[in-house]
Amino acid sequence: MKIEILGTGCSKCKSLEKVVHDAVAKAGIFAQIEKVEDITKIMEYGVMSTPGLVVDGAVKLTGRVPSVDEVVELLKGTQKSVSDTSQGGCCCGGKC
Repeated sequence: MKIEILGTGCSKCKSLEKVVHDAVAKAGIFAQIEKVEDITKIMEYGVMSTPGLVVDGAVKLTGRVPSVDEVVELLKGTQKSVSDTSQGGCCCGGKC
């Protein structure tokens, strides 16, 4: 899972980064977390109000700092099931 935090360095952007790290730790998931501060890249996502949260290329949240629990739920809803081969999961058909 790739998580991008969109923001130019304001206090809300820094808060979102901390919340995301805490949520990933709480959920016990593996994720690559990247901070995106380049305004051109932020605008490519169509985000006009920072901070922004992008998970696997999809904008999930803009303009506010969510709670840790809200991010945990958002991340859990984004994870793919290993047995779900129709959505790009494991190739064994759930036999592993």
